[in-house]
Parts: sequence; C-alpha cells; structure tokens
Amino acid sequence: MCGIVGYIGNKKAYPVLIKGLSRLEYRGYDSAGIALLENQDKLNVYKRAGKVQDLVDYIGDSSTEGNVGIGHTRWATHGLPNDTNAHPHFSSDGNIMLVHNGIIENYDIIKKELTKRGHSFQTETDTEVLVHLIEEVYKKSGVSIEEAVRTSLNEVHGAYAIAVICKDTPDKIICARKSSPLVIGVGEDEYYVASDATPIVEYTKNVVYLEDEQIAIVDKNNGLRIISIANVEVSPYIQELELQLEELEKGGYEHFMLKEIYEQPRAIHDSFRGRLNASEGWISLGGIKDYEEQIANADRIIIIACGTSWHAGLVGEYYFEDLARIPVEVEYASEFRYRNPVIRKNDVVIAVSQSGETADTMAALKMAKAEGATLLGIVNVVGSSISRITDAGSYTHAGPEIGVASTKAFTTQVTVLAMMAMAIGKKRGTISDKRFNNLLIEMEALPTKIEKLLKSNDYIQGIAEIYKDASNALFLGRGSAFPIALEGALKLKEISYIHAEGYPAAEMKHGPIALIDEEMPVFVIATKGPHYEKVVSNIQEVKARKGKIIAVVTKGDTAVREIADHFIEIPDTDDVLVPILATVPFQLISYHIAVMRECNVDQPRNLAKSVTVE
Repeated sequence: MCGIVGYIGNKKAYPVLIKGLSRLEYRGYDSAGIALLENQDKLNVYKRAGKVQDLVDYIGDSSTEGNVGIGHTRWATHGLPNDTNAHPHFSSDGNIMLVHNGIIENYDIIKKELTKRGHSFQTETDTEVLVHLIEEVYKKSGVSIEEAVRTSLNEVHGAYAIAVICKDTPDKIICARKSSPLVIGVGEDEYYVASDATPIVEYTKNVVYLEDEQIAIVDKNNGLRIISIANVEVSPYIQELELQLEELEKGGYEHFMLKEIYEQPRAIHDSFRGRLNASEGWISLGGIKDYEEQIANADRIIIIACGTSWHAGLVGEYYFEDLARIPVEVEYASEFRYRNPVIRKNDVVIAVSQSGETADTMAALKMAKAEGATLLGIVNVVGSSISRITDAGSYTHAGPEIGVASTKAFTTQVTVLAMMAMAIGKKRGTISDKRFNNLLIEMEALPTKIEKLLKSNDYIQGIAEIYKDASNALFLGRGSAFPIALEGALKLKEISYIHAEGYPAAEMKHGPIALIDEEMPVFVIATKGPHYEKVVSNIQEVKARKGKIIAVVTKGDTAVREIADHFIEIPDTDDVLVPILATVPFQLISYHIAVMRECNVDQPRNLAKSVTVE
C-alpha cells in the first residue's frame, strides 16, 4: 500500500521524486503529492487526487527547485482520496512535512489530546495526527528533529513507514519503519528513500533495508546513521541490488500485465534454474536444505497467505499431501492470526507472498514463531520482511511484477511449492523414482509448453470478445485445478469488474447451478486426469441448462470439444503441473476482456499491489 519516495543530494529532487512515484504507483494511485525544500525559508508542497500524471499536470510551471524532497502515492485508508487528504501532511506551523505508509491505530486518542493542546486538523487522515505529534514534541521539548520523531513513534501503535523533512534542518531526511517496508539508496554524496528498490535502481545499486522499529537519519553532510526506536545505535548493512532497470519498463507491451504474462516461461525457468536436473535425476532447494529434516518429520504443514498467494497455497496443499503425504492446512493469514489457532513445535508454517511484506502474513508468522514452529518463506522480493523473519525459504525469482493483478508471481509460487513437495516426497520415500523423474522432465519442459500456449493468444482474444459484456461468470475445476478456478475468477473480477465465482466442479449443483442460463459463461478446467469423466458430467449439467462452456482441455481432446461452446488446448503434462499451464488461458481471457471494457488493467480501481496494512 502507498508508495514513499525521497531524495537528498546535489541534483534537483523533483525529477527523481516524480519518476520514483511513477515506479511506485502500483502500490496506490488514489492521490499523489510532493514536498520540495527550495531553501530554509521556502517549502513547496503540491498534492492532487488521482494518478501521478494528474499531479504533474497540476504542478505545471510552478517552482520545482530544491535538492531535498519527499513524495507519496496513496492508497486511501483514513479519509477520502481527495486533494486535502493527499500526502505530504504538514505541521500546524508548516515547518515539518511527513509522508506515511501504514495505519496509526491510536490516532484518535492522540488527536483528542493534541486538540486540547491547541492543534487544529485539516484532514481526515491518521497521518496528520503523527506530524502534529512530532511538532508538539519538537517545540515543547527543544530536542532535535530526529529525537522528536523517535519520541513520537514510541507513543503510536500500528504500522508505519515514514519520511520527514524539516525546514530547520534542510540537510536531513528522517525515516523510520515498523511493519511497512522502507529502503535507503546510498549514492555519491546523495541518498534515496523509497518503499522498495524500484525507484532507486536507476541511480545506485547500494541499498540499506531498514528493519522494524529502526530510524534512519539521512544527512547530506554527515552520511547515514541508524538508531533503534529505543535509541540504540545500529550499523548500516549495505546490500547490492540484483534488480535491473529494464525489468521495470513495459518493453513494447501495451500493459505490464501482458508483459508479465509473456514473461512466465522465463520466470518459471528462473525459479527452477540450478535447483533441479532431469538428466541427472536430482532436485535441491538450497534455501531449505538445512530444514528438510524438520519438514519431512513435521506433524503438519500450515500454509498462510492472502489473495492470489492463498490460491497458490491451495495448490501446494494438493502437492504436499499427494507427493510427500504430510497433512496440510491452508489459511488466510488475516483469519489465522485472529483465530487463536493451535500451533505446535513440530508444525512447519510456510508463508507465501509476492512482496514479502504482507502485513497479515507477517503478523501470522510472528504468532507462529512465538509458538516455536519452523517458519519457511516463499517470496519474490529479496531482503523483504518475510524473508528475514523466516528460518529458511526459497525465492521465486519471478522478477519485478508491476501489474497489480498477479500473473508470473503466482505461477512461480506454484512451481516452487511443487519443487518443495517433490524434494520432501523424495526424502520421505513417498514418491516413486519413476514418478519423481517424470516430474523432473515435465517441469523442465514447462517454459517451452507455456511458450506454445501463448501462441493461442489471438484465438483466446476472440473468445474474450464474445463474453466481454457478461455480468457474471463461473469457473469450475476439480482436484488441484479447483484453486485455478478460484484464481481465474479472481483475475476476471479484479481487472474487468465482472462478478465471477470459482467453485469445485462437483459443488456447482449445490447452489451455483441456479445462476446458469444462456447468458452465463462457465469456464471449466477439463484436462485429462483422474477427474476427467466427472468433469465431463459436470459440463453436461451446465449444457442442460443452456450455459455457455469455455473449456480448458488437454491437446488432442475430442470428447469435451464436441460439447463445449469454446475450447482452449493446453499441452499434455503430468496432472501435478496442470495448474501452472491451465492458469495462463484465464490470465489472457481476463486481460483481453478488461482491455475491451476499457478498464485500467495495471491499476484496477481500489486495489494496490503490496498490502502492508491490516
């Protein structure tokens, strides 16, 4: 949620801030704003509801001077997305400016106390309360701005990543984080601040990831200093970014989502590169190697995730139970953490998250950690919070995913879960050598098979044209294809705003069948496998009620082709890997329908990429 960017150095801050906000816009795009410290007496603030381009248009020919500045692109929590509630927010005397990602949970109590002390608030946001609290401490206590920030943060509850500038100290930006990400880029006599590395990689490869409850004093003259919220000095740990600038561009595609769909062959190959070898018959996940014994002997595996990652976890449940014969529970992190769950020391908890910063997943992990469970992470972003709190894990290596609707992140998560289940199944002896070796061969072939599948894009676009005006849609699947039905429905509704539901195919007749008529498109995964005949029967039930069937079938299928209104062939593969292939047609269907409906594909309304608030 929300994107923060900051710059202090010798060049103009404005171009850095605007470009950085554009790179971070996937984190929120309700409104945007910047504050530029032109000199010690002049602070220029520009805020606008809408996208970053709306802010640029609003600024026009206004002054953009200054070598110090902070910016923000917002996903609204407290208060409507309008000009007034847009960040940055400022103190009552206009001396201090602040941008914030997160939620201050006790803002109302603090606001009432500050109101008694004469503070007047102009916005509906929790953030304005924090900047007024910093002002109160700064003025009344006579301490430095960094000490005022530190003291104030000891009084607030909730999540935050903040960047603060003060006219009294024009050579400093004060940053802090708790449960929301923040990274500092270290250049030559200049520093960058951002919610993630995407705005920084163009300028420097050297970064410092702030840990929870750390405060960074970014001083143009005296360098970078980090202290804890308890005022303990911390040595900055500088890491080198592996991110490449070209990964953040559209590369000739109309939308990031389409680019990322087409990047899946490469992304999946990168997710297993160096981790398996079919010709030599081995699989090795270095990130979990030291914990394979704990996983193999676990009483159960608990997979926690949110959104699309939860769907990946559901597929993982089938994998671990089928291949490794370990009982699995898949939980929404947001529900798990509030349910007072039973967690045992011999449980293995696997967190799945693209960003590695999902607030509910982080909170659930902390709960599991306190109970002594083994924690594993499957994340995409190197150095993210989940990767640091877990005992071990595996990166997906999908590369940056800018489109808000997850595509390659999902298929690489499923790929990593499959490899984990195969590795543990091999160790436990619950998978035969023949099956294991066949799976290795099929997994190595996945990138090539997806490339072939993507050649059906024009054909799939034609199907999308037929159903672009549908009001509702149903997605059906059985076994490990059921989570793909859920994922297909989610993709359609989140980017095209068509109401869609995913169901186990057999459950259709327990309610949803009442919705089916000649206007209802029903997307069915009907590939060859143990459930094939049952799924064909379910299709017949839909046809009897005049529903429109769009079937995903194994290449060469004839039975379903004869009864479906439309069919999309996917290459033949082991049933375990069908979910990875079957999800691609649904991604393309959703993408094309959204484009035809003139929806904002990369930035769907009300959504944001990284959910760092609860």
